[in-house]
Amino acid sequence: MPLRACRGSGKILLLSLQSLYVPAVAGRILKRRKNLLKRLNMDLLSRVLSLIPVTGRLDVRCHFGAPWVISHGNSAVREIPYHVLLSGEAVLEYGDSAPEKLMAGDIIVFPAGGAHRIYDGSGEPASPLVERQSMSLTVAENEGVGAQADVLCGRFLVGAVPDRLLRDHLPGRLVVRSALHGRGATDGEGDPAASMAGSRLARLIELMREEAVDEGPGSETLIGHLSAALFALTLRFASVGPQAPHGLLALAGRPRLQPAISAMFESPAKPWTLDQFAALCNMSRATFVRQFQDAIGRSATDVLTEVRMTLAGRTLLQSGLAVAEIGEMVGYQSDAAFQRVFKRLIGVTPARYRASGGQVEAG
Repeated sequence: MPLRACRGSGKILLLSLQSLYVPAVAGRILKRRKNLLKRLNMDLLSRVLSLIPVTGRLDVRCHFGAPWVISHGNSAVREIPYHVLLSGEAVLEYGDSAPEKLMAGDIIVFPAGGAHRIYDGSGEPASPLVERQSMSLTVAENEGVGAQADVLCGRFLVGAVPDRLLRDHLPGRLVVRSALHGRGATDGEGDPAASMAGSRLARLIELMREEAVDEGPGSETLIGHLSAALFALTLRFASVGPQAPHGLLALAGRPRLQPAISAMFESPAKPWTLDQFAALCNMSRATFVRQFQDAIGRSATDVLTEVRMTLAGRTLLQSGLAVAEIGEMVGYQSDAAFQRVFKRLIGVTPARYRASGGQVEAG
């Protein structure tokens, strides 16, 4: 009897230890997986931004009382408009999408450069604007006496390189929710990565606001640099939120596909095949093709071509190498084949692209 009791107690003790050990191990595995996804995401973002430089400008600081409206037409080539709602509430209208309510701290970016309206939502005709110039910044105010709102309006300026790798992998409009209040891209509570990114965004926005108001020495230059940082932090914040990110950053949620995308950036000149990409990811060809397409909505060969043409475009502008040499650098043994693909993707020949200084609209 004592022996049976001892054995029974041992089982109880073993089960108790398992109940403590298994959740702890599972928690560590989950934490390591989140950290891995975060590193993959940041790695992809760094790679894209290293190929496609983005700077920023703050153009207008708005202080409005309802009723008010900001109407923005289609942007120029290589310009991505953005707005930061510092205080108050607003409504966003963009394309055929339903009107969307905005809160203080929301950041709205339009990678496609499409026309849009941001207004107070009262339905009343907007009060007349009064604008004044302060250095390179326009300060816009109105005579509205309703609910107050402060908005920063600016542009991200994409460098003179083919930018399809950036634009085609971002949505037409991106709303990052309430960074000032520490929420994730869409209420990412409980996610340390989203919380940290949100905290940094909030500090950056506050610093931009202070510089726009105080107009101290060097404010214009500093605001430009802060705006450029805002672009990268906005993409980071959006990518670590609970919703699946769009385009290339979606691959951060598919760690098994990471070896393929890393190979594209690290060795674009290699004559990659789908079978080779699949082998790098320890998948069958069919599984790799399906998972890659599901992740970002396009094929691995399409993305490889975009990486190659982006690198080629940058090299055309930054070097005096012959077109054929540049084509060979990005994986094309045939000059004719390289020129054909470049024109199809970018819209002009490599020679014309170089002659224009990259100031052409992608096809």
